[in-house]
Amino acid sequence: MKKVISALANDDFTLELTFDDCSVRRFDVKPYLEKGIFTELKDLDYYKDFRIVFDTVQWRNGQDFAPETLYFESVEINMDALAEV
Repeated sequence: MKKVISALANDDFTLELTFDDCSVRRFDVKPYLEKGIFTELKDLDYYKDFRIVFDTVQWRNGQDFAPETLYFESVEINMDALAEV
């Protein structure tokens, strides 16, 4: 199982995630913002107030995604390409 070891919440409602395999991936939260408990995440200040708990990202009212969801539904960010810019 992949584990989230660090995360950054971006203004465009994506998460930049670093996993324990050293991969860096981008997860788009926008498709979830109209669903159930995730509607609170539409508030950008609330969205940016998270912590890493049990190997995943969790917000203060308990919203979270399974680490497998974050990994398999995200796209890899090529850090080498970013360093060249």
